[in-house]
Amino acid sequence: MTTTKVGSVDVYVLRGSPDAWEVLLLQRGPGTRCTGAWEVVHGHIEDGELPAEAAGREVREETGLGIARLYNVTVQPFYLHTIDTIMLAVVFAAFVDGDTHVTLGSEHTRAEWLSVPDAMARVTWPRSRAVMNDILALLGDGDAGPVEDVLRVL
Repeated sequence: MTTTKVGSVDVYVLRGSPDAWEVLLLQRGPGTRCTGAWEVVHGHIEDGELPAEAAGREVREETGLGIARLYNVTVQPFYLHTIDTIMLAVVFAAFVDGDTHVTLGSEHTRAEWLSVPDAMARVTWPRSRAVMNDILALLGDGDAGPVEDVLRVL
């Protein structure tokens, strides 16, 4: 029987101001799943780890960056046919300040800061474009406004 699991996080790393945000995209390296694909920070939630903790860990591991503010945005389902599981990815927007020099982890070969329209054009997964629109709708003024109390994690 097909199972459902909350088991991964997607983190949209952003810098700049609302009128000129840039999104960090990472290109998958050789020998990894989806070699050559452009994506946001993505990773598994470890046993005993909360999704927000996984988001912070994955951002550190894949980019070397620290998070100044973290917002939960949505949950995205996807099907892993190899293990017959509907995986739910908890999706976050992470804002970084200061030094935004990226130190890549072993899974990626390139990182680029792109404008939101350019990031939407570059990402491999169509759901990523939809999430960027959600982020703009929810956080377009730089914070979550009247829903800050339910979306802001850090």
